[in-house]
Amino acid sequence: MIASLKAEDQNQLQLMEREEMDDEDDLFEAIDKLINQGINAGDVKKLQDAGIYTCNGLMMFTKKHLTGIKGLSEAKVDKICEAAEKIVNYGYITGSDALLKRKSVIRITTGSQALDELLGGGIETSAITEAFGEFRSGKTQLAHTLCVSTQLPTQMHGGNGKVAYIDTEGTFRPDRIVPIAERFGMDPGAVLDNIIYARAYTYEHQYNLLLGLAAKMSEEPFRLVIVDSVIALFRVDFTGRGELAERQVNSRVFSAYDIISVSFVFNDINIYPMQQKLAQMLSRLIKIAEEFNVAVYMTNQVIADPGGGMFISDPKKPAGGHVLAHAATIRLMFRKGKGEQRVCKVFDAPNLPEAEAISLISIHLVLLYLLILV
Repeated sequence: MIASLKAEDQNQLQLMEREEMDDEDDLFEAIDKLINQGINAGDVKKLQDAGIYTCNGLMMFTKKHLTGIKGLSEAKVDKICEAAEKIVNYGYITGSDALLKRKSVIRITTGSQALDELLGGGIETSAITEAFGEFRSGKTQLAHTLCVSTQLPTQMHGGNGKVAYIDTEGTFRPDRIVPIAERFGMDPGAVLDNIIYARAYTYEHQYNLLLGLAAKMSEEPFRLVIVDSVIALFRVDFTGRGELAERQVNSRVFSAYDIISVSFVFNDINIYPMQQKLAQMLSRLIKIAEEFNVAVYMTNQVIADPGGGMFISDPKKPAGGHVLAHAATIRLMFRKGKGEQRVCKVFDAPNLPEAEAISLISIHLVLLYLLILV
């Protein structure tokens, strides 16, 4: 499905699509609407300073978190939440309404008909798609391709929106965007201008970059967030098995009963700060995906799996454990094939069958998916 468009025709298609999007109901309610419900403009500004720009996003935070915002008392938070509930419905809806809501989901083409079929049409918005595998297995190349295909009009199975790229490994190369844009018949300069890029150096920096996205997405039409990779900085900033809880490290003395009871109640989540911080990061990504109807594509590394079985040579599993596994909506496993072949397999998905797509990497570093093996 390699399409070639003239710049003028493409601009017309995008303009037409913009007009259609303007006719649709807003997918989120701006936080400013709280003022019409009697909330003080100063309190609304405090919410915005805390990274909350929509009423939908407001309802995704606990009251404990909101009272932690400087200047917001429990009474004010209760009043704000009551006002937000009048604007957005976060209670029960019918199955029919849920089906109707699913129609707002956009599937962004990967640039390959075979891989699109494997994914049921492409990378979904309002969901997290995780791609894990060894180095040079094609994960980052797909991220670069999505940077371009996301900007295609929806008639061409694109997302007609901008892209936010958070790079934790220093692998983003704008010069790789150029041949991919030319492949789709798009202006490379315009494509690059619609990609905002940030290099993260610590897990805290990575999380703060996510907080700043809400302001941009409430004002501009973003359709994709890329995190490449989601786990790299956690493996650097945390040592050992994620480091023992601060209380345990400080005391240096704790009973076996203490460990067992905490493990039982919190299922090991609160024992290791790495898992806590990773869970917070993933929770933020889920909220962004659902609040702004954007697709989240994150790459992940693999680690050795001693329990992978004696019949599997060099067994590996995705890093991040159960915390990351439960957060990802769709999990894709990439691996190297023969020569320049790359294989993509649906590892886990709520509505997709288990299948594979075989790909080749061309001399222009563009993934060309050939067929599906069911």
